[in-house]
Amino acid sequence: MKKPILAIGCAVLILSCTENDDNTPRKLEGEKAGGETTVFVKTSQAFGLPATNLSAESLEKHLAGDKAFGALFVASPAQKNGGLGSIFNNNSCNGCHPSDGRASVPENLNGMSGLFLKISIPGTDEHGGPAPVPGFGTQLQHQAIYGYQPEAKMSVSYQEKNYTFSDGSTITLQRPVYAIVSPYIPLPGNVLVSPRIGMPVFGLGLLESIPENAILAHADLDDKDKDGISGKANRVWDFVSGTVKLGRFGWKAGTPSVLVQSAGAYNEDMGLTNYLKPVESSFSQSNNDPSSVLLEVSREELENVTFYSLTLGVPAGRDFDDQEVILGHKIFEQINCSTCHVASFTTGTYDGIPEISNQKIYPYTDMLLHDMGDDLADNRTEFQANGNEWKTRPLWGIGLTALTSGHTSFLHDGRARNLTEAILWHGGEAEKSREEFRKLSTKDREALLRFLESL
Repeated sequence: MKKPILAIGCAVLILSCTENDDNTPRKLEGEKAGGETTVFVKTSQAFGLPATNLSAESLEKHLAGDKAFGALFVASPAQKNGGLGSIFNNNSCNGCHPSDGRASVPENLNGMSGLFLKISIPGTDEHGGPAPVPGFGTQLQHQAIYGYQPEAKMSVSYQEKNYTFSDGSTITLQRPVYAIVSPYIPLPGNVLVSPRIGMPVFGLGLLESIPENAILAHADLDDKDKDGISGKANRVWDFVSGTVKLGRFGWKAGTPSVLVQSAGAYNEDMGLTNYLKPVESSFSQSNNDPSSVLLEVSREELENVTFYSLTLGVPAGRDFDDQEVILGHKIFEQINCSTCHVASFTTGTYDGIPEISNQKIYPYTDMLLHDMGDDLADNRTEFQANGNEWKTRPLWGIGLTALTSGHTSFLHDGRARNLTEAILWHGGEAEKSREEFRKLSTKDREALLRFLESL
């Protein structure tokens, strides 16, 4: 009879160690944000380290991908890393994802950076995606190699918007309005423009491993529960399989896999052909280099870069036993941020990469599209995503942005200069949560921000 009594005693002890007297936890769940891939490092390299559970063979391939990710490309002919351009946005993967993190809005708007413009005209292409602009495609390349002309340059102006918190403090937001200037040929009058910032690349393999049915379980297209939040899956064309698949990556969930995202980035961002994108993005344009070779990035390089992005470790949560962080998490749930920023999933089996399979992860995203209101709208469709809809960004690692990337610029165009501004730009389905945030006391608002900074 002593063993059951001992077991009950241990259970009571465990409960008392994990909860305070008011039933709040002594420590939040999810410190191991990436499951067994989690990296417990709080330095500027926190986003760029391999998953801690990689086998020796996987680590070797990951490191090969790391080298390729940082490679600087130059114009042909060159014995190494040739083929850049003739038009492009940047000359390396790392150029758009510095330290594997989030790019910032550049001081020199038309210099090489992680900011570029997606463009299209009303309508769709043959697969339901954005309709390309004749003579320009679906991405504006604002750089060119010597002897060639970039497609155009960019300009930006700002509109201000003021908010007042319940404690009387005020904040001024800046909404950027981008324009295309000096095009190499005349632009149609109906071009749709959407600025985009390069986003962090860690944890992508875990997100790709989330079972589709687990993501769709959070979709509520008709808002049947009447909470004002729907959640919608994007269905996109996968040019690898030649089928329509669930969109997972990009600001509007416009690509289905890291492989597709990587092949497209080489082709559109750097003007580099590969086995999945063997045609220059500038093909048939007058600023195209007709001497370009067929494949400028080898199959091995593309697959190594993809593997690298799939197997980067996820930074651990921090200060999860801090009472202010715990209060912030409670408020995060009370004002319904957690409805879209879903805390956890369990990944499925990823063929060939057991290290990211069957992991309990805490990304704080539902991987779905949501109407974020007119203030954030780009009015540009991308497959089933309309001009007001954006994919819920994962929040893991967001508190390390200043340390890893040297800035705190957030949202698709970097307009938010800190987390407070990022929250205040939320509208549409998130408008009620935004207003609840605005009404919080100073103490509770600071606690919520403290929680976000712990992720």
